[in-house]
This record gives sequence, C-alpha cells and structure tokens, in this order.
Amino acid sequence: MKIAIFGKKYSPEDKTYLEKLILNLKDIKSQLCIYKPYYDLLPKDINFPSDINFFTNHEDLSCSILISIGGDGTILDTIPFVRDSGIPILGINLGRLGFLSSIAKDEIETAIHSIAKGDYSVEKRALLKLEKPSNFFGEVDYALNDITLYRNNTTSLVVVHVYIDDVFLNSYWGDGLIISTPTGSTAYSLSVGGPIITPGSQNFLIAPIASHNLTVRPVVIQDSSRIRIKIEGREDKYLITLDSKQSSINKEEELIIRRNDFDVNLIQMNNKNFFSTIRDKLMWGFDNRN
Repeated sequence: MKIAIFGKKYSPEDKTYLEKLILNLKDIKSQLCIYKPYYDLLPKDINFPSDINFFTNHEDLSCSILISIGGDGTILDTIPFVRDSGIPILGINLGRLGFLSSIAKDEIETAIHSIAKGDYSVEKRALLKLEKPSNFFGEVDYALNDITLYRNNTTSLVVVHVYIDDVFLNSYWGDGLIISTPTGSTAYSLSVGGPIITPGSQNFLIAPIASHNLTVRPVVIQDSSRIRIKIEGREDKYLITLDSKQSSINKEEELIIRRNDFDVNLIQMNNKNFFSTIRDKLMWGFDNRN
C-alpha cells in the first residue's frame, strides 16, 4: 500500500507522534511518499524508510491514502493536491479542536493497523464551486468548508443580495455572508449560529455574519440549487474566501455558486462516527461538576 503524508508546520512536540506514525507505517509495510516542503522542516534524525518518495504538487501525488498531519486547516490544504483523484484522506489531529482530523495523537497505532486491515469507511464530502467569476481562484475554485464574503476592512456595511435558482431569497445587511457545505457547518458557520448538518445531507447552508436585522436566520437549501449573489455597499472591493484562500473582488462582479461536479473522500474509522465526534469535540453531556 502506498501512503502519502502531508503537513504544513512542524513543532518539536510533534516529533514523538510523527516517529510513531512512521514506525507503524513501516510495520504494515507501506511504501511512503511525503510532501517535500514538509519533509524539509523535519529533524534529520527521524528514521524514514530508505525508499521514501516525495511529491510537491497534485501531478506528483500517486497513492492509496493521503494522511494529513495537523488540524482541520491542514486537511483543507490537501484538497488542491487530491482534486478529483478520489484519493481518500485520513486526518491525524495535532491541532486543537479538529472535526475533520478525527484521529487523536494517542490513536495513531490503532488507526494505522485498522487501515492495513481495511477496517474503515470512506465518506464522500460535497464541495462548493465558485462558477462565476470563472477561474477566479485558478484551477482550484472549490471549497470543502465554505465560501465567504466579507466587508473589506471598513466599518461600512456590506449588502449581499442572494437568489436561489433565480428566485430572490434576501438582502443580507451586515459584515458578510457564509455559504457552507455540511462539512463546513461545524466551522465558521457554527460560530455565527448556524446549525450542524450531518455530512451525508444533500444541503448547503447560508448564514449571515453579524446581521443588522435580528430576525434574519441561517437558511438550509438543497445542494442542487444554483446560488447567485450580487454585492452592494460604499466600498468598491470586498473580500471573498474559499476555505483558506482569500482575494478581493469588485462589487460589480456577480457570483454564481453551485455544488462541484466531484466530491472529496474522507476516511472514517469504524469505531467512530459523526455524532460521537461532535459529542466529544463540543463536550455535549459533559458536566464539570463530575
């Protein structure tokens, strides 16, 4: 089995867990491929296999599974490498909360041996595509979590006019607007009061940021919908993000957002599920008096 490793940052406290990961990958006799910029950050005394390979872009990436080491932001940054290849992603959480990178530091050995036995499932996760303006973010014009519009470093309001399948939904007055996938419902959208949506749901979520109308609430729509957006306000430019990518956009631009034509595959251990993850991460049912 050929397994790739992707990471962005290295801290000395990560070394123990990284060595454990490499040791267990050796135990299951996997062929290892690692993201070269990440490898260059690592201590030279980590005992990698002698036949290790490297990748630097999506064209170099050929593997059965891609392991993301870090937090949820690291998983988001694997998307430009995986693209439409169907390569499943396993997230090992060395960060904080970690809804997507669900494997904890002390679960590495169990997870890797489960992978070797095929004791896992693959979840398909929908992507949002920025269809218009075309190629605004280059070839990777899709997002796993959300597409977000913000006011551009000013105290002026942004007004976002939203149409669903060319039917007017609302004009949102405030700091901006989040269009989220079910995966992204536990990210930025959650912090502005949006609902948690299970990954298999065929929905998208529209949530205002700091709405100036208190009766405005997040709306869940079918993911087959075509979302058309027009921006209004005093500023000439506003900010738009696709996951971790950010750019400014002219207010004259009309935006069209829809479901992308391919999904991303995330690995889920069979002893875990979405509901147990959110219970653990959000500490539902936890009583600090105990």
